[in-house]
Amino acid sequence: MAIKIVPVAETDTELVDAAVALGDRYTKTLGLLTPPAYRKHASDGGLLVAVEHGEVIGYALFGLPKRSPHVRLAHLCVAGEHRGKGVARLLVEEIRRRHHDRLGIKAKCRRDYGISDMWTSLGFVPRGEVRGRGRDGEILDGWWLDHGHLDLFAGMESEALLVVAVDHGVFADLRGRAPGGEAAESQALEAGWLTDLVEVAATPQLLYEIRDIADAQERRHQRTASQGLRQLTPDAEAVGVRVRELLQAARPAAAAHGLPNEPELLRGLQYVAETSCAGLQVLVTRDPALLELADPAWKVAGVKVVTPSVVTLHVDELRQAQMYRPADLMGTEFRAGELPPGAEAELVAFFDQSGEDDGSEFAERLRALVGDTVVWHRELLRDGQGHPVALYAWAMDGRTLTVPVLRTAAHPLEETLARQLLFSLKRLGRDCGAQVVRVTDPFPSPAAKAAAGDDGFFPHDGGLAALLVEVCGTAQEVVAVAGEAARELGRDEAAALQAGMPAETAGVVERAWWPAKVMDSLMPSFLVPIEPRWSAELFNVPATLLPRPNELGISREHVYYRSSGRRGESVPARLLWYVSKGSSHEAGQMVIGCSRLDEVLIDTPDALHSKFEHLGVYGREQVRAIARDGASGQAMALRFSDTEIFPRVVPLRRLNSLAGSLGLQFSLMSLSKISNRLFQAVYEEGHRRT
Repeated sequence: MAIKIVPVAETDTELVDAAVALGDRYTKTLGLLTPPAYRKHASDGGLLVAVEHGEVIGYALFGLPKRSPHVRLAHLCVAGEHRGKGVARLLVEEIRRRHHDRLGIKAKCRRDYGISDMWTSLGFVPRGEVRGRGRDGEILDGWWLDHGHLDLFAGMESEALLVVAVDHGVFADLRGRAPGGEAAESQALEAGWLTDLVEVAATPQLLYEIRDIADAQERRHQRTASQGLRQLTPDAEAVGVRVRELLQAARPAAAAHGLPNEPELLRGLQYVAETSCAGLQVLVTRDPALLELADPAWKVAGVKVVTPSVVTLHVDELRQAQMYRPADLMGTEFRAGELPPGAEAELVAFFDQSGEDDGSEFAERLRALVGDTVVWHRELLRDGQGHPVALYAWAMDGRTLTVPVLRTAAHPLEETLARQLLFSLKRLGRDCGAQVVRVTDPFPSPAAKAAAGDDGFFPHDGGLAALLVEVCGTAQEVVAVAGEAARELGRDEAAALQAGMPAETAGVVERAWWPAKVMDSLMPSFLVPIEPRWSAELFNVPATLLPRPNELGISREHVYYRSSGRRGESVPARLLWYVSKGSSHEAGQMVIGCSRLDEVLIDTPDALHSKFEHLGVYGREQVRAIARDGASGQAMALRFSDTEIFPRVVPLRRLNSLAGSLGLQFSLMSLSKISNRLFQAVYEEGHRRT
């Protein structure tokens, strides 16, 4: 009987259990992974098993990150007695067949296992290395299996870390000399596939608890081990204020759940406060008492108190929520303005320099922009306390927007600011008629460099560059304009695109070459009716009487909540926003812009609000009101990004006219799928100049 490769659903308990049992045989090489992680991968379509004569003889466990265009291979396991039959190849080939729309497959493997030939034989090529965070600091090789798509986008993914604070219990599981029997859940944080995704950090409270260990030998061992963690140094005064706020909110929960006395309660709240004041959002613990404080920790301090298994199961969601928090910008008095001559030296202390880029050279490079024959715009962003938090300079050079300085300062919202600025530069370039954005700063801030990978920037001439492909049309038309933009960089051609490309690939193209729209791809389009009050909150259209600060433009991402009834939504997709229920042109009944749909999720209002609160706008009660049965019912969340507000709104009368001329129909009653031809017609109408 031939070996069969079988996809496993979460409900296929026998197959899931067989995969878990096989993985448990090889934990020394695969790393620890708990059964819930297998079930989560299965529910996400990320578990394949190899079956022979009714026996599971191998499996592949992999992730399909929502924001990254590759497959992340966590486990490739074959029973020792069945090796040599080509099982691993069958599993990898099935992953490629099922997910060929992704750019490729990533894997990590310890170098000292000596199985490089196996990866090579499967078609993988080595791509970098990283030091593991286990006890022995092993080296892991990165491996890449390319699916033959556009190599221009191979470097798109940002490898920014999710930094999590841990309490002493989790730290002892990871670094103690004699971890307990339940330590496996914590040790899964150091699995090889998580090495460049999760970093563990130590708060002062953790160091205090290490100091209090009675056993001198264990105390010295843990103190030495703690030096390998990122050290958080939050402001002590701010921590004290946050602890008092948390204590007031936590006392009712402590009384209701019979939690420990107040000194013990304060110990847990100290961890939460230090995590919050250090700018992190995730605190990892196995302490039941601390987990009972998760609700006040989130409401007061914006910290998610979670178990280690939650991190391994939801690492991509937690990374995104920590890296990008536009909601935290609301109410924060950021001010943008031109950097005046003579103020360059002040900035040296705020924007870190490294290597050859010392403070004096950094300041001199800023001064040189003033006396240059090119008119450089030097933009400085300050926070509510007047501290510089971002700095960039730009000028047009032909059809290229050149950015010789791109820096972000250490700040809890640094990653968020970096993402906002990069998209703002693309919008600025488009408004100025640029075909290329070039970042020529030889030492851009690490946050900006990491975020650039998500936006289609690629290495070019010692800096970074991105193409602006302003066309809404066929793949052939997009390639023609992209080729023209590539020639601005001295490249002969950009890449080859084909009609009918998968939605996933089209989504990557449209993000990297924004504002391009590949209309003959399989990426669908939808029309979304939205009430004026919500479009005003999300997009400031119609404009409110009290205009909101707009130094950073429209946030990169938002979430829109609606009733849970499905209308064929799929991701990625394009959205057209139709402002409904207005009786006049100013109040509504018009298409105002478009976005890219990144995720559709149906869940309870509280679960949705908890997951997407960092994106702002909606409160918990507003989400509950959308659900049919209030807090106990379900609602739908649409997470979308890179919104374009049309220079010209498209009134309902014109929308009907466009649809009629194409012989198409559409519905305004609820979210509905529309023809890509209608999307293109409306998009072009919204950008019509005459």
